[in-house]
Amino acid sequence: MNYRHAFHAGNFADVMKHALLVRTLAYLQRKETPLRVIDTHAGIGLYDLTADEAERTGEWENGVGRLGSPFAPDIEDLLKPYRDVLEAVRARYGEYAYPGSPAILREMLRPQDRGVLVELHPADHATLAARYNAVKNIKVMHLDGWVALQALVPPKEKRGLVLVDPPFEQPDEYDRLARSLRTALRKWATGVFAGWYPIKSFGVIEAMYGTLAEGLDRPALRLELLVDDPAIPDRLNGCGLVVVNPPWTLEDEAERLLPALAERLSRSGYGAFRCERFGQTA
Repeated sequence: MNYRHAFHAGNFADVMKHALLVRTLAYLQRKETPLRVIDTHAGIGLYDLTADEAERTGEWENGVGRLGSPFAPDIEDLLKPYRDVLEAVRARYGEYAYPGSPAILREMLRPQDRGVLVELHPADHATLAARYNAVKNIKVMHLDGWVALQALVPPKEKRGLVLVDPPFEQPDEYDRLARSLRTALRKWATGVFAGWYPIKSFGVIEAMYGTLAEGLDRPALRLELLVDDPAIPDRLNGCGLVVVNPPWTLEDEAERLLPALAERLSRSGYGAFRCERFGQTA
């Protein structure tokens, strides 16, 4: 519970995670039927990039701070929903506001959709509740995110998304992510599940995917962005997103978007990406 996302808001990992989150939501909202979106480790939802925490690390400058100049037109088309959310949040809260996933949901959820934001850290939960409990179709819960992942599925809505974005402070959280996703999938086999993870070294990540893929009877994507050489394992070199039951368009979109982000957000000239399908693809 010591992790505070305010120090890392708007960094390269947020850009990757949120751009893909928005693409997934935009696809699910092509149908009028309602969605349930569950954010299991929600944080405070909205961040001030001029605050002491963000200025102390300056990580956002090499993340969202590098998105000022446009990409190629096809990449801009993919980024448009994400840029629209950034613009809406900045218009409401100021040009240095950055939306966490709760603020993204606040902007994107339609009246028929429902969002559940879960946060365990007492101070962060209080801030989150003050910001979003008054929103008619959003509920804020003070609960352990791992508990929520199992307790809140399946929802009454048949369609939806669960975002699992833990702090990865404990060494077993990679394995816990894999096993928790497998358990939740048995309860809600048609839900879209997206799990974020940091990349420092690949040993635990390969083990995580081995656990998750064993007997997996649903389609899944392994999406990764590297901004530094993974041969140096004592720092955050990249991040990944595992998406089970992904939108059928997401693989093609990621194959175009991730290399563009790798080039733009790379450190010391190093940038790489991975986009792989696994699980049951039929």
